[in-house]
Amino acid sequence: MVKKALGWFSEIENHEVKATALSFLFAFILMLSYYILRPVRDAMASDWSDAEVSQLWTMNFFISAAVVAIYGVIVSKVRFQRLVPGVYAFFAMSFILFYLSMWTISDAVIIDKAFYVWLSVFAMFHLSVFWSFMSDLFNKDQARRLFATIAAGASAGALIGPMIPTFLAGVSGIDNLILTASIILLLPIPLAIKLTRIKKSELHNDDQVIDSGKFILGGNPFAGFKTFVTDPYLLAIGAFILLYTMISSFVYFEQKNLLAAYDRATRTQILGSIDWIVNVLTFGIAFFATSRIVKKLGMGLTLALLPLIMSVAVLLLAFAPIVVILLVVQVLRRSGNYAVTRPAREMLFTEVSKEKRFKTKPVIDVVVYRGGDSLTAWIFTGLTEGIGLGLAAVGVIGAGIAAVWACVGLYLGGKYNNIQEEIDPKGENIEPIRQSV
Repeated sequence: MVKKALGWFSEIENHEVKATALSFLFAFILMLSYYILRPVRDAMASDWSDAEVSQLWTMNFFISAAVVAIYGVIVSKVRFQRLVPGVYAFFAMSFILFYLSMWTISDAVIIDKAFYVWLSVFAMFHLSVFWSFMSDLFNKDQARRLFATIAAGASAGALIGPMIPTFLAGVSGIDNLILTASIILLLPIPLAIKLTRIKKSELHNDDQVIDSGKFILGGNPFAGFKTFVTDPYLLAIGAFILLYTMISSFVYFEQKNLLAAYDRATRTQILGSIDWIVNVLTFGIAFFATSRIVKKLGMGLTLALLPLIMSVAVLLLAFAPIVVILLVVQVLRRSGNYAVTRPAREMLFTEVSKEKRFKTKPVIDVVVYRGGDSLTAWIFTGLTEGIGLGLAAVGVIGAGIAAVWACVGLYLGGKYNNIQEEIDPKGENIEPIRQSV
């Protein structure tokens, strides 16, 4: 009965149920851990000026680039079986160290800013590794049908996670929230090992299977950076993410300024409440509607849908800068991204080689994303504190950026369809084969 229900709502075939359920749980645990920490981080920002936050975002960009470069070296040297579990074990231990430092280092400002930057690195990196793993686990047809359901797991975790700081931030203390999230982050490790084993036995993706116990990706550890700047398809994905980050950063700075009047515990509770509302909607849309939206609209219009909505929403926030309108804009932006745009964007990576998934994808997801954050932060600071533009003028600029973002989405959808037309009669993608040769 459960299988029939899943098939009715989500187009899951019987032999895919276990892999989809474990992937759903994987995503759930990751986002549960992250969303316990996210309100803690964002509540800190309102204590700092726009210039201070811009400096932190610039540091974040350089640290993210360094982490991705180191990861490229590790990908080339470490057995594939150990790669994904090792990433999550490393980040779990790093947050345990932050917990311990709160008891041993007296300068709270330094700890707060270091935590703010490191969690921002983790926020992009852990998702990039997760979706690289998913793109390698499922084939193209399975990705089209299942990624939205798996993304609903992330939404479910993001739904439960904010409730913990919302209700407990004033009782348990920030340090205990960090320790709890660190322990939870260890749970995906056995799931990654199990999913690697059932890739062949139940998903029947024999053409994608490697001997994961012995396989090492090898090659140039910095190939991800080189491939990104020379591949038009990947450059377009990078441009799409860059434009998204620019819109997100504009909204984030306005959020920071609007919440400056509240104390940190209240901000944490408000932000946790926003997270909860966003993820209720995201879960429903992702689980029941996203795969059908992609099928109905096509990849191009699906990717352009959120940018078109945001072009109107940014103008609305610009001319009515109040907390209620901010809530509406954040709900539209984040639920639209998590439920529709992100799963559709991840489908684009099913059409590239394994090396691009594990070396170039983190460059796009982490370095480009954080580079966009840093660039936009200084642009926003320059427009407001430098030139002195009002929010209305900044909103018009943001609406223009969203329009360009929509055009890039339409272009990417066309490129994705063209690549699919090059698939050979057996259903195998010629491009990854050519890359391996």
